[in-house]
Amino acid sequence: MSYVALYRKFRPPVFEDVKGQDHIVTTLKNQIKSDRVGHAYLFCGTRGTGKTSVAKILARAVNCENPVDGSPCGECAMCKEIAAGNSMNVIEIDAASNNGVDNVREIIDEVSYSPTRGKKKVYIIDEVHMLSTGAFNALLKTLEEPPSYVIFILATTEVQKLPITILSRCQRYDFHRITIDTIEARLREVVDAEGIKVEEKALRYVAKAADGSMRDSLSLLDQCIAFNYGEELTYDKVLGVLGAVDTEVFNRLFSALYKQDVNAALTLLSDIVIQGRELSQFVNDFVWYLRNLMLVQASDQMEDVIDISTDNLASLKEQASQADTETILRYIRIFSELSSQIRYASQKRILIEITLIKVCKPQMENAEGAFEDRLRILEQHDEENSKLLKGIQSGQVAVSAAPGAFQGGAVRAPKEKKTLDRAVPDDIKRIVSEWPRLLMRMENPMKTYLQRAKLSLGNGDILQIVFENRQLTEKYSKGDSFEELQTFLDDAIGKHVEFETRYLEPQQVFEENYVNLQAINFDIVTEE
Repeated sequence: MSYVALYRKFRPPVFEDVKGQDHIVTTLKNQIKSDRVGHAYLFCGTRGTGKTSVAKILARAVNCENPVDGSPCGECAMCKEIAAGNSMNVIEIDAASNNGVDNVREIIDEVSYSPTRGKKKVYIIDEVHMLSTGAFNALLKTLEEPPSYVIFILATTEVQKLPITILSRCQRYDFHRITIDTIEARLREVVDAEGIKVEEKALRYVAKAADGSMRDSLSLLDQCIAFNYGEELTYDKVLGVLGAVDTEVFNRLFSALYKQDVNAALTLLSDIVIQGRELSQFVNDFVWYLRNLMLVQASDQMEDVIDISTDNLASLKEQASQADTETILRYIRIFSELSSQIRYASQKRILIEITLIKVCKPQMENAEGAFEDRLRILEQHDEENSKLLKGIQSGQVAVSAAPGAFQGGAVRAPKEKKTLDRAVPDDIKRIVSEWPRLLMRMENPMKTYLQRAKLSLGNGDILQIVFENRQLTEKYSKGDSFEELQTFLDDAIGKHVEFETRYLEPQQVFEENYVNLQAINFDIVTEE
């Protein structure tokens, strides 16, 4: 006897064996028991959730000679005949290949003939959304008022494509995605019945990879068993067959990206390619890992939602505590876009490598998220430099350890501040007129951040530096960055320049709220 695929071999024969669709099963059983069966049903939902299986069970149940609690008995002649596919009472039609008006007219002609055996004549039209407009119109009248012995069961994965005239004539049942727990329990029943040893972790991953589809889970399990025939099916073997990657790899990848370590990220990708992993799935799984990071960071009560092992959850929480939400959200956006681009790309590896380099080098991007990432990296360096400088000043850190720790070279001993005269309005005008040259003298990253700043004048002849970015406004209003800018301005004119930073709200117009000093021609002549 030829081999039968698992999803066909373990197709549920009765309503009680249908998993994850209790709301539909209960309703249909009650209709059969009370003899209130409708004439037209619409089963809609994603692939592999049981639409066709329930339709076949319903077809047997309405023709069964001895139904048991609304389910077919499976023992009578009609049940056996329908199960074997030999009954003239149950007609299955694939609308994808029989979608014309002529095909529907054949159905209409056949409807007029009552069944020779059994009670009902059942038409199961799969993928009904594929019917043409003319075919739908031809079906309308018969669907609305069929003979008493006819039942139509329409099944579709894209209910939004059906005309409202069809929807209004059917009892609609929405099939839910099946939960991972339900799929895993069913897979356990299958492997036990087949006498196959499978690790619990391996079954869990197959159930998760099925994405709510029972049929997909059984197909994936079939594939894994065939590849490792006669051996115990382990978690690592499942990953190998499906071309998937372990969670620990995603942990290392996120750490490399967050630390801007492009070498580590590219090396990890190279290892993934050498192992023969599927790159599209690799990107999708990494997006899912980032999603889990985001949820763990959002709440401590996410164990049921993210659905991972206890060990992986502990690792995820530790990594989430060291990352900021804005960066995670930016990574999700970037890799989600990559996921859609890579689907039809011929050079998938190159696309991923470009993305990894851009993420590790945010200065290559002009997007707002990249700008915030540059700020985050800069603040980390500032914090490290500040700690090191305090250690040197207190004698806890040797000065020889300082070179290389600071951007820009060795640590310099702090200079004594001189008492300077306060800048007067003419000095402010001088700063404004020479602002382009001052920007050229600034060192990065301050030069980059101040290029978009606009200058204004506040009360008391205070120089106002107006930013369109809130983080920059706060950054240069206090702390080391404020001191750095203060020192630069003082040294530029040899006087103490009092300044303050302001944030320009997105809905505000600069000229309406501030004096645009840069638009004024002061005609300052400086002596060389």
